[in-house]
Amino acid sequence: QVQLVESGGGLVQPGGSLRLSCVASRIVFSINAMGWYRQAPGKQRELVAAIGSGGSTSYADSVKGRFTISRDNAKNTVYLQMNSLKPEDTAVYYCNADRLLLKILRGTADYWGQGTQVTVSS
Repeated sequence: QVQLVESGGGLVQPGGSLRLSCVASRIVFSINAMGWYRQAPGKQRELVAAIGSGGSTSYADSVKGRFTISRDNAKNTVYLQMNSLKPEDTAVYYCNADRLLLKILRGTADYWGQGTQVTVSS
C-alpha cells in the first residue's frame, strides 16, 4: 500500500505564499500522474492542479497564474507553490496519485493523502 504524506500547510496572511509537498512512502513505478485537490468547509472537493508524467499540467481557473504544480519523478514527490493567496483558498489540501492522469482529473485516483490545512486570514 502506498501512502501519500502532505506537508507545508499552515496559516498565512492574504497575499502570502506557501509551498505544499507530497511524497509517496515508496517508489511506485505505476504512478504516472499526481495532483492536488482541496475541500473547504461546506463545499465539495475540487481539483486544484494536476501534472502528468511528461510534465503536462492542468489548473483550476481560480488558481491559474497564482499556483504552480511541479514534481520530482525520482522521488515520487509533487509540489504546489501557492502565491498571492486569498481567503477563499482556505481549505484542506489533498494530494493524489495514479497511473492515469484522467483519474487524477476525475478525482478517482487510487492513492490519496490525509490532507494538510491551509488557512488564509489576516
